[in-house]
Amino acid sequence: MKIAFRADASVDIGAGHVMRCLALADRLCAEGADTRFLCQPLRGHLGKLISTRKHALVELPIREDFTRDAEDSLAALVDHAPWDWLVVDHYGLDAAWERALRAVAQRILVIDDLADRPHDGDLLLDQNYHPQPSERYAGLVPADCELLLGPRYALLRPQFAQARQHLRTRSGEVKRLLICFGGSDPQGATRLALEAVRRLNRPDLMVDVVVGAANPHRAAIEAACRALPRTTLHCQVEEVAALMDAADLFIGAGGTSSWERCCMGLPALVIATADNQIAQAKALAHAGAQIYLGVVESLDAESLARRTESMLELPELLAHLTKQCQALVDGLGADRVADHILVDALWLRRAQPSDSTILHAWRNHPEVRRFSLDPAEIDRASHERWFSALLQDGQRELLIAELHGRPIGVLRYDLSGEHGLVSIYRVPGLVGRGWGRRILLAGERWLRKAHPGVKICEADVLIENAASLALFQSAGYRPHRTRFRKELHEPHGTAHR
Repeated sequence: MKIAFRADASVDIGAGHVMRCLALADRLCAEGADTRFLCQPLRGHLGKLISTRKHALVELPIREDFTRDAEDSLAALVDHAPWDWLVVDHYGLDAAWERALRAVAQRILVIDDLADRPHDGDLLLDQNYHPQPSERYAGLVPADCELLLGPRYALLRPQFAQARQHLRTRSGEVKRLLICFGGSDPQGATRLALEAVRRLNRPDLMVDVVVGAANPHRAAIEAACRALPRTTLHCQVEEVAALMDAADLFIGAGGTSSWERCCMGLPALVIATADNQIAQAKALAHAGAQIYLGVVESLDAESLARRTESMLELPELLAHLTKQCQALVDGLGADRVADHILVDALWLRRAQPSDSTILHAWRNHPEVRRFSLDPAEIDRASHERWFSALLQDGQRELLIAELHGRPIGVLRYDLSGEHGLVSIYRVPGLVGRGWGRRILLAGERWLRKAHPGVKICEADVLIENAASLALFQSAGYRPHRTRFRKELHEPHGTAHR
C-alpha cells in the first residue's frame, strides 16, 4: 500500500503531530507499506528524524495560505498517484484542503482532537479522552466517516507496549523524577520545573530531564542540570519508555506524551503549555489519571515546588494515579489504527457453490477442528447438506476473506434481529500472521452495508482457546455472560462532499 502523511513540527507547533504520525508510519512500514511525509521545513522541524526512520520526505514551501499548501501537496504526490491513503494531522487543514487532495488519494484519515472545523475524511482518529467523544464530531464529518475515538487508539511507538509487559511495581515512594515538556518548550517550562526542584532541597532525589533538539533554552537548561545533584539531561532521546519506567513522578506538559505516561502507569503533575492541552488535562484529572496544576503562565517556581513536595508525601495518591492512568492506554493503539488502514487490502466475498470442496477441506483440517465448538471431523455428505442450506438461508452469511486474490480466512454470521453471532477461522497454515483481527474488522464494515440493522456482534469461544480469546478481545469484543460481545456503532456526521 502507498500511504502519505501531511504533518508539521516546529518550535511553536511542537513535535506531537509528527511523532504520532511516525508511530503509525513505522507500524505500516513493518507491514510492507510505502510511506511519504509532506512537511514544511519550519524552525525545529523533524525532517532528519523522519528520514532516519526510513520514510520518504518532501519539504513543502513554507506558506501560511493553506489553499496554496493544497496545491503544493498535490504536486508532491501526483507522481505516484493514486495513493491508497492520505493521513492528515494538522490543525490548519480542514475539509476544503482534504477535498482538494482527493484527486490523488483514494481514502483519507484525519487525525484531530479539537473538533472545531469540518473534515472530509473516510476515517477520523481522536485519541484523546472525552466522556462523550462521538458527539463532538456530529455535523463535522461525512455521514459515512468511521470514528476511532479515545486513548484505546493512542499512537505510541512499540517500545511502550513492550516496556509495559515488564513494568516494575511502584511502591508510592518517590526516588526519581522525570521532567519533560515536549520537543520545543518555547515558554521555558523546563527551566521553571528545574528551579522548583532546586527549591525542594532534596539531594536524595534523582532527576531525569528530557528536551527536544528544537528547545530554544537548551543552554540554560544544561547549566541548571549541572548545578543540581544527581540530575541528568537527555536530548532527543529515543528510549523514553525506559525513563518513564524508572521514574516515580512525572512533571511536564499534556499533549501526546500523556498517553506514553499513561501506558507506563507514571503518576504526573501536568502543566498545560498550549491552549489545546487544557481541556484534555482537565478531563484526565477528573478521571483520576493525573494532577492538573493549570497553565504554565499561572505558576511560579515556589508554587510548583510546594505542589511537588506535597506529592512526595502521598504514596496512596500516587498508587491511585498509577492504577487510573494505566487503565486508559495499553500501547497497542498504532496496531489498531493500522488495522483500519490495512483492512483495505482485504476482499470479502460471499461463498459460492464452487467453494464447497475447499471449505470442507479447511473445516476438517486438524488446525481448525482443534478449537471448533464441534471438533469432530465432518463427512462430505453432511457438509454438502449444511452448505447448501446455508447458501439459501437469508439469516446466515458465509464470507471468504481474500488478500491479493488468495483466501486467508472464513467468516460466518448467524443473524437474528440486531444480533449477529460470528465465527472465524483462518486458512490452515496462515494462523498467527496478524490478519484475524483485520478479517473481523472487514466483516464489521461488510455487515454495516449488507445488514445495517445488526448492532451487536457476539462470539462463542472455548475457554481453553487462548488464541481466539485474545483475538476477539484485541478486536474490541468484551465478555458478556458466556459470550463475547461488541456493539457496532454507526458513523456520525453530515456529509460535506
